[in-house]
Amino acid sequence: MRILTLSLLVAAVVLNLDALAADKKIVLIAGVPSHGPGEHEHRAGCLLLKAGLDQVPGVTSLVYSNGWPDSPEAFAGVAAIVVYSDGGDGHPLLQGDHLKTIGALMDQGVGLACIHYAVEPTKEKGETEFLDWIGGAFEINWSVNPHWLADFKVLPHHPITRGVKPFKIEDEWYFNMRFRDGMKGVTPILTAIPTSSTTNRADSTHNGNPVVRQLVARGEPQHMAWASERAGGGRGFGFTGAHFHRNWSDDNFRKLALNAILWVAKVEVPADGVQSQVTPEQMKLNLDNKGTRK
Repeated sequence: MRILTLSLLVAAVVLNLDALAADKKIVLIAGVPSHGPGEHEHRAGCLLLKAGLDQVPGVTSLVYSNGWPDSPEAFAGVAAIVVYSDGGDGHPLLQGDHLKTIGALMDQGVGLACIHYAVEPTKEKGETEFLDWIGGAFEINWSVNPHWLADFKVLPHHPITRGVKPFKIEDEWYFNMRFRDGMKGVTPILTAIPTSSTTNRADSTHNGNPVVRQLVARGEPQHMAWASERAGGGRGFGFTGAHFHRNWSDDNFRKLALNAILWVAKVEVPADGVQSQVTPEQMKLNLDNKGTRK
């Protein structure tokens, strides 16, 4: 009897270890503190997403704060990487030889999701890779970053939109993004028609340009979130919202992001999407110490 009991215990341990080994590992890179209170709350936002992901069976998620992980083992066995950070020259993927490191992971089929400012590399460094890895990117003097109320009236049939209802929300929604030629392998996820208020600013690298003014005047729909697939089998996702931390409390906004992270990790998205709840108290947790806005 003791031998049988011991055998059963060993079998149970082996099964648990196998289950743990089979978990899809998702790494979230939260950028350094940025902007004012309640804006670009990278760490707090990533931890909210982690709380939602951790409710999904077969998923393990890790958050690394303040940019690129210090641990050399951070990406070992990773299924997907999520970057929520500032972009441009300060983008964590553009520092040192990080593009090379991420490129090697992309070649292995690892998924990549970039949130808000993290969809902006520089044209000289990173744009070519971002078009390959996630299908689109913010390009200065072409794309724009106004604050406006986007009305997402129709959602496509895609695993990322499971359980997500059409919604309307104010954010710094970038648009006129630079996409792969012919949108090859790219599926628009969030599409809306920019309001006239988006052209109220003077032309500059991010504020406006003649092309944007014309497309807004014509009422052309614009894509603010998209999914992509790579020739090698990897998946990517770009999400231009999440300037305001408060928007993570919106169930549809949050569910779409969580669904997308699962999708890029090649985890089956539940039929009704990822179920998660966020309380007002949780929204106040893990905020960066930025002082008080004047």
